[in-house]
Amino acid sequence: MTEKTVKGPASYFPSIEKKYGRPVTEWQELIRSSPLTRHMELVGWLKSEHGLGHGHANALVAATLAEGR
Repeated sequence: MTEKTVKGPASYFPSIEKKYGRPVTEWQELIRSSPLTRHMELVGWLKSEHGLGHGHANALVAATLAEGR
């Protein structure tokens, strides 16, 4: 049996949860409730207001926007 390897933005999720101590679902709810709508605006907001690194913020925004707000 072959294990499925997680690719794309979701591959960052375990390290995001470990580093920032919040579940990904909580971060995604923050993104969805934000008045901001553009990808890089949301990335910048997560970085400046919540202290996320660029890669982690980008992965969260990409995954959230891909599933629809």
